[in-house]
Amino acid sequence: MDRLVNFSAGPSALPLEVLQRAQSELVNTNASGMSVMEMSHRSREFERILVNAQSRLKKMMNIPDSYKILFLQGGASLQFSMIPLNLLQTDHKAAYLITGSWSKKALLEAEKVGKAKIYASSEENGFKSIPSFSQSALSPDTDYLHITGNNTIEGTRITELPDTGSVPIVTDLSSSILSERINVEDYGVIYAGAQKNLGPSGVTVVIIREDLIGRASKATPSMLDYATHVKANSLYNTPPTFGIYMIGLVLEWIESLGGIDELEARNHEKASFLYDAIDQSSVFSSPINKKDRSLMNIPFTSLDPDTDSAFLHFAESKGLVELKGHRSVGGMRASLYNAMPYEGVERLVDAMKQFEKQTVATLDKGGDKL
Repeated sequence: MDRLVNFSAGPSALPLEVLQRAQSELVNTNASGMSVMEMSHRSREFERILVNAQSRLKKMMNIPDSYKILFLQGGASLQFSMIPLNLLQTDHKAAYLITGSWSKKALLEAEKVGKAKIYASSEENGFKSIPSFSQSALSPDTDYLHITGNNTIEGTRITELPDTGSVPIVTDLSSSILSERINVEDYGVIYAGAQKNLGPSGVTVVIIREDLIGRASKATPSMLDYATHVKANSLYNTPPTFGIYMIGLVLEWIESLGGIDELEARNHEKASFLYDAIDQSSVFSSPINKKDRSLMNIPFTSLDPDTDSAFLHFAESKGLVELKGHRSVGGMRASLYNAMPYEGVERLVDAMKQFEKQTVATLDKGGDKL
């Protein structure tokens, strides 16, 4: 059967070349005589897979030696707890930039651990923009500032970082890691669920500066202490071995394309093409402030919820799936992660234009919307 064009926000589409290679190696991975799903995580065979993924990610993102790379479980949601458990000291504070649903959830978890405050928020305008911020909002006893680099649900992205001085910035890059070039040294901790740009669900990448390791209290469970996983090189317990293997394949695929810089150029091209179509449409519109629009997740709406539903059915008939917006915001959402080819966006824009033509014609005749 023909493959559908999958606009899911996550788990998302993987590169076809990666899936085909994994298929070909599933029974006999790396000529080991066994599948990666059968390997002991203590074996030499899996050690090579782990080192391959770590070294390729380090090279691709220009990660300095002063940072450690971890492959953990529990998703970004577990990091909402691990961050304050490891970084927030007694009688100190954590600051949170609230830009959407996920940063609100991260704040709630931090409040269970210690003192956490809102640094700035755009909730009053429905998270349609990134709020303004100033260094004066940070007190000297702030242990870190948490931000969400890209808001998967709301469709915004942070393009400028606040000047926090010596206060480390912790960023959730689950839906934007490897989509554009960043300077790792701008952050104390970077974390990302794999299921959007890195690989399948089940792996969470954490990139943490060494001086932030070992700060957890003695009461912190071993599995929630970064020092535990650093010391064991992500092998304290059985890791998500297949997911780590897949990350290695995805990183090789990115290298074959030309690296992050090439992906960034492609992602700007894809997003611009879709945003232009939305902005020029008489049926579809974007609710997001243009300056803060995401490259990865593009929400849009039509004339009303009934028309939204009609378009979703129309798009599915064209092989375009997973376009329904998050239940908290409605409308549509197209996720254009690294694996989404430009041709997939072209098919979406073509379907939008066809649907718009039919809708306008129906309205001109005085009929009901589709």
